[in-house]
Amino acid sequence: MTQRKNNYRAALHRDPAEPGSAPTRATTLSTRFVRITIELEPEAARSLDRWTAPAVTLLSHTRTTALHLLSAFTQTASASTADRPS
Repeated sequence: MTQRKNNYRAALHRDPAEPGSAPTRATTLSTRFVRITIELEPEAARSLDRWTAPAVTLLSHTRTTALHLLSAFTQTASASTADRPS
């Protein structure tokens, strides 16, 4: 029991931020009644980027391909109506 008390007291006297730790990014969202602060560690941000980057890249390429196909179809359709005699 004494060791547990000593560990607790030592933890209270320790600096909450370790000297070698990387700084966190803090964002505060405020409304009239609520204030929320979100802290994001750099490692979590890198992990999130690692997981989301391929999905975002895939969506971007899919959008580009769809736009190219759509423009090709509309150009073909407008060219065929322009060639018809009135």
